[in-house]
This record gives sequence, structure tokens and C-alpha cells, in this order.
Amino acid sequence: GQNPLFPRILGHEAEGVVESVGEGVIDVQPGDHVLPIFTGECRECPHCLSEASNMCDLLRINTERGGMLHDGHTRFSKDGKPIYHFLGTSTFSKYTVVHVGQVAKINPEAPLDKVCVLSCEMSTGFGATVNVAKPKKGGFVAVFGLGAVGLAAAEGARVCEASRIIGIDLNPNRSEEAKKFGCTEFVNPKDHNKPIQE
Repeated sequence: GQNPLFPRILGHEAEGVVESVGEGVIDVQPGDHVLPIFTGECRECPHCLSEASNMCDLLRINTERGGMLHDGHTRFSKDGKPIYHFLGTSTFSKYTVVHVGQVAKINPEAPLDKVCVLSCEMSTGFGATVNVAKPKKGGFVAVFGLGAVGLAAAEGARVCEASRIIGIDLNPNRSEEAKKFGCTEFVNPKDHNKPIQE
């Protein structure tokens, strides 16, 4: 249902070091280590001030926006022709330009070659479990799909002290990895002749 906008620089997970900041930016400064966040926070709208939502009125996910918020223009070009932004982050590039609400400052000792999964996969799965699903201590949780987001969701359930965490995936090779992230059981739907929820 989205209108494609090309050419554009894709990508939404990354890590980096701030090279420069625009006028009025005080939250980060050159040299800071940051994670780009494609679901940014203005820190002022009702969603940002709520514990129940992170769908910022200003910086919410918008796959159709191809430029910067304040003027609508892209900061990328080639041979004088525009190349559009993607999710406000465009991380498949050596350099990118983002709204200050779309970066999170991180500890400079965090290894930059490993932390990019925190900018989406870990925060998405873990956050969905801990902040939205909020399983009760001793409760049961089922996680469908054990890629990076699913494993982070299982870890969130473990931290919430769910007593039964059922990992569900079509790939049997994910069983052992799932246990490391808190799954107490693994189910492959291909191994059963009835709907998995049964």
C-alpha cells in the first residue's frame, strides 16, 4: 500500500560516530557514539510522553518520506539528482543525515561492530515483550519466529520471569539458540498435523 520512492538509500540498522550537528542540536555532539533509530522520539508529543507507545507524532515510521522533516528536501544526491532518504536513517551508506530525535547516544566503549542489532532487532523484540506484552511472573509466552527479533522477545519473557517460553519456528536449527535466549520449549509446526496453537 505504500508509494515507492526511488532512487533511495535503504537501511535502518547501524551504529556510528557523530561527525557534525545542525544548528540548535544539544543532545549529541561530534564524537558521540550513536545508534540510528527509525522510530524516533521528539520527546514532547503525547506518544513520547506515554509509557504505552513509541509512535511519535513527528518521527513515527513513514516509508514514503524521502527528505528531512523541516524542509522535505533530501540531503543525498548524485550528479545533481536527488537520492531519497529511507525511514529517516538510510544506513546503507558510509555517511547519513538524520533528525536528532532519530539517534540514541550510547556508551563509547560499546563495540561498534556489534551494537547495530540494538538499533532495531534487540530493542524491537525485547521492548515488545517487556513494555507491551508485559508477561506476568510465572506466565506462559509463545514466540512465533526465532530470528533476531524473536530471540530478543524470548529474552524479554525470560527477564519478566515467564515460567514457560515456547519458541516456534520452521527451522529446526534454531532450537538450541532459542534455549540460550530463554525458550523452555521449541516447536516446529512442520512436525505436527494440526494447527500449532493446539
